[in-house]
Amino acid sequence: MKRWIVMSWIAFTALTHEGIAGVCHGKFANPLTDICWRCLFPLTIGGTPITPMGQEDTGNPDGLLCTCANPLRIGIKTGFWEPVRRVDVTRTPYCFVSLGGVKLDVGIRAPEGEVRQQQDNTKQSHYQVHWYLDPILYWLEIVLDHPCLETGPFDIAYLTEIDPAWDDDELTMLLNPETFLFGNPVAQAACAGDCVLASTGFGSNALFWCAGCNGGIYPFNGHVQAHVSHVQASSLLVQRMTAKLHREFLMWGTTGADGLCGVYPQPVMDKTQYKYQMLYPIPQTQKINGRCCQPFGRSTALWGAGRSYPYAGEDFAYLIFRKKNCCLGVGF
Repeated sequence: MKRWIVMSWIAFTALTHEGIAGVCHGKFANPLTDICWRCLFPLTIGGTPITPMGQEDTGNPDGLLCTCANPLRIGIKTGFWEPVRRVDVTRTPYCFVSLGGVKLDVGIRAPEGEVRQQQDNTKQSHYQVHWYLDPILYWLEIVLDHPCLETGPFDIAYLTEIDPAWDDDELTMLLNPETFLFGNPVAQAACAGDCVLASTGFGSNALFWCAGCNGGIYPFNGHVQAHVSHVQASSLLVQRMTAKLHREFLMWGTTGADGLCGVYPQPVMDKTQYKYQMLYPIPQTQKINGRCCQPFGRSTALWGAGRSYPYAGEDFAYLIFRKKNCCLGVGF
């Protein structure tokens, strides 16, 4: 009887695990109820905040007027935070959380996500990430004929399931050899300072290998070596994916004097250029200290509490806001 009970429990556990791993959950965000539009602010003109709305901001170019050569135009220096990208972090390969939980079969096998308990009682995890082009201000036509906005439709731009380096530590280190420099205790200990800075404002670009309180930017793959919570691990992978795409010249710089006339190459991510908001499983629209977006690296202990739950609440979708400085004016 004891043997029968044990075997039945093992079979039930295996079937339950298999069922959970293959299930896909998600939701297409409602622009009215699931997005915190306050994250667009502050709006600045000539370096002066016009509508700060209590939101955090980075520095802006000094002066009021600006000129651009290609195409020729004269304008006013402006700054704002533009929602431009959406990111899925999922345990189930090809599960598109942001598309309502649709799972596709593209014929290329990818490993399932997991959270592993180590012998020293620490946890490690692995997730897949999907990267979407999402210039929501443009395709919702909230702002019309604004030359500073990114244009284009909502589209899937990157799947880690078809990236062989995302699941392979050795291949990742060969492609990004600087990973060896930041995998030691001294380099990781320096990230404590980045955590403090990100918790009170924006993180430090001097510590570019750190993701603040969330962990390390390196390696550029889906293995989280220090899994504290689902929200912390998924937030880390949002930042890691952004840094990876900067290194591959698929993401560009948009801030400062260099960004007034267009985007420019930025192989090392500027962490102060981004802040993000959770869309799924529980949209982060409730303000904490007047804010519902957080800079890269900020601790998830406060804003992430209660935003993950078993089974249907362990896959995530985030909206990324990117700082944009632009010369807004008349072209010739």
